[in-house]
Amino acid sequence: MSLLQDLLNLNLSDTTDKIIAEYIWIGGSGMDLRSKARTLSGPIKSPKDLPNWNYDGSSTGQAPGEDSEVIIYPQAIFKDPFRRGNNILVMCDAYTPAGDPIPTNKRHNAAKVFSHPEVAAEVPWYGIEQEYTLLQKDVKWPIGWPVGGYPGPQGPYYCGAGADKAFGRDIVDAHYKACLYAGINISGINGEVMPGQWEFQVGPAVGISAGDELWVARYILERITEIAGVVLSFDPKPIQGDWNGAGAHTNYSTKSMRNDGGFEVIKKAIEKLGLRHKEHIAAYGEGNERRLTGRHETADINTFLWGVANRGASIRVGRDTEKAGKGYFEDRRPASNMDPYVVTSMIAETTILWKA
Repeated sequence: MSLLQDLLNLNLSDTTDKIIAEYIWIGGSGMDLRSKARTLSGPIKSPKDLPNWNYDGSSTGQAPGEDSEVIIYPQAIFKDPFRRGNNILVMCDAYTPAGDPIPTNKRHNAAKVFSHPEVAAEVPWYGIEQEYTLLQKDVKWPIGWPVGGYPGPQGPYYCGAGADKAFGRDIVDAHYKACLYAGINISGINGEVMPGQWEFQVGPAVGISAGDELWVARYILERITEIAGVVLSFDPKPIQGDWNGAGAHTNYSTKSMRNDGGFEVIKKAIEKLGLRHKEHIAAYGEGNERRLTGRHETADINTFLWGVANRGASIRVGRDTEKAGKGYFEDRRPASNMDPYVVTSMIAETTILWKA
């Protein structure tokens, strides 16, 4: 095994200018990340320097067998924490050979929203809190839980330490460092309320980059859990009963909200979000109704309400924002399996472009 590790850790830059680029895209379910690698002739500085590629869409649920070719366009590059050196991870989106975005390509429409002059002028910032659950591979039950049984009730696990409270910290810390290495603006991690559940935060990120960075952070986490022999779940309610679900709380601000008088802008934005509550809920993740019950730090899925420092609200405004009269707010409705391209662009479209 030591020879295998030596080969895996080879530094290619010692002997060749060639690099390995891992092209990443989103599969047919909207949550399955796919990737494959290719050799390129030298270091890459921009996605524009990368060639388009293709894959078999009939094997990902995105094209029929008789016309299976899907084209992927490189959109963002990151350093590869697995191969290291000059090797890169490439976030792509998917198109037909004619150049039309395929139905599961949510990035294309998001990029149009973020390139709108009114949206671009507001420089929208996002901070996404991605919750997830680590499961035992063979039984699909949270790590640290007795097989077929339950741990003690929630309370000691949130931000906890100790062998009986924190399960999977090695995976979480490896992910944290790998994201920083990759150039993702990961801003923190913490243990969550349900044992075996964790959270990482990406941001602040501007516009479309929030979606790119979160998807690549998810990919890196998938790869690390693969190495560890643990299953990664983004299910919004992985365990039924008196256990917290998993969300992707999305913190948001615009230039106008961050400037003096911004609290009034925030209140008008929240009012707009309330008027389009059903549309947002429909786009905020599959199975979210199992999580948004009005319990476990959520608002009921059919109710829109906001409040200062209220974790049982749809939208939470922080005490610091209220005190300063400017800042940001948190949309607590998105589920852990939401598409960040959809959620971030929809929030911008509703609060900046939509006329109530």
